[in-house]
Amino acid sequence: MKPNQSKGGSPVHQTVAGKIKFQSAGQSIQIEFTDQQLSPHAGTATFWSFLHQSGWGELVGRCLPHPVPTSNNALPPLSKVFSFVQGLLCGARKLTHVAYLRRDPMMPALLGIKRVPSQSTLTRFFQGFTGAGKNLACFRPLFAWAMEKLPSKPEGYALDLDSTRLLHEDGHQDGVAVGYTRLGTKPCLHPLLAIFSEVRLVAGFWLRAGNSGCANNVEAFFLDLWANLPSHLRVRVVRADSGFYLVELLRLWEKLRVKFIVVARLTRPVQSLLRRETCWLATGIDGTEVAELEHREADVPATARFIALRHRIKEKSGRAGGKLLIDCPGYLYQVLVTNLPRTVPPLEVWRDYNGRAACENVIKELDAGYGLPQLVCQDFWATEAALSFGVLAHNLIVLFERKLGWLEAVTLGSLRYWLFVTAGVISQPQGQTTIKIAVPTHERHWWRKLWDKLLSPYPNCDAVGTRPASA
Repeated sequence: MKPNQSKGGSPVHQTVAGKIKFQSAGQSIQIEFTDQQLSPHAGTATFWSFLHQSGWGELVGRCLPHPVPTSNNALPPLSKVFSFVQGLLCGARKLTHVAYLRRDPMMPALLGIKRVPSQSTLTRFFQGFTGAGKNLACFRPLFAWAMEKLPSKPEGYALDLDSTRLLHEDGHQDGVAVGYTRLGTKPCLHPLLAIFSEVRLVAGFWLRAGNSGCANNVEAFFLDLWANLPSHLRVRVVRADSGFYLVELLRLWEKLRVKFIVVARLTRPVQSLLRRETCWLATGIDGTEVAELEHREADVPATARFIALRHRIKEKSGRAGGKLLIDCPGYLYQVLVTNLPRTVPPLEVWRDYNGRAACENVIKELDAGYGLPQLVCQDFWATEAALSFGVLAHNLIVLFERKLGWLEAVTLGSLRYWLFVTAGVISQPQGQTTIKIAVPTHERHWWRKLWDKLLSPYPNCDAVGTRPASA
């Protein structure tokens, strides 16, 4: 007896269609197909419930430079933004990856769109960002919106300036140029970022070509950021590494009455001070000593203090920062420039600067979690738009976690495993769109608490655990 024949017009000749089976650990497993409306990303319903009630979508719709489509079949620009953000949350690294979500039957209902756009539609969407003016007009309000969600602090926030190199070696797109990276000279992009490291929120993002200098256009970047800050946010101090040690930038901060801590370049005059009989003071940390230098440089604000640190090399493992001087073997040296008052001891200045290390973790998360090095379009301004939406997606996740009461850092990769990559079935019994999430019985109490927190119109202190309890 033959098994059931395959139905349909293909294959046209008589062929036996056998069942699909494979062996696993000594048992036979049979594979079949289903017509149920299944999704592997039903858990992202939690994020979209937060986003739809936040007002972010309405703001994006007003800020986008694209005209409203006249065709009934055309997708509104906001649908493309929502699809792109959802793709990033689901692990997309290219526009083609985002387009794969068209196979997911739950996406239109979750995102509130007609359908997920194709790769070519997304490409044309980003080509609508044609210049710096359009990009600034679109993204300045979106970054300001995220900052407005932060609570005010009497002492203020620390704002960290940094730049990063986004390696991109598989194309010849605008802006991708050979620059200095940790891996040598490589084709890359070189964006500027400003980060509130204490809350992991990115306050500003500008893209630059890979061969641009570290401090290129940084004054204009800071002035734009300063004008975009919400009125209730107070900046306690600005911190930056030696790439931002510019006299013009220091004088700008002094003019704006902004406190700063910047790593100074170890020029010959500074090195000569380190070689002299400097009065080094113990810090309580093995191998690390601190001293305040009586030093002035031309055009540097008169309020600037020069604070030197030296770290004994054998005690330096695991701590970054410092430069080896040939004339002073055995130590790594570092000099900080600050306009904090002299009532702040040198050791406290150094400890304050060390808090800047948190911004490096944010940059790593943007690279690993949101795939910034791969989100490169042919046109420079289109690339800046795609990367900006990637950074904004990070800000949205930070605000989503704060809504749930999660104040500790949670990576997007962890969220995918704990929350987003949760299967579900969508159906419409009696016209009511229903999503059934497939979670074990012992996890359902955690999921109910999570939904209660998200849907509550009032802020409360009932924080939700970062993951469901184990069985």
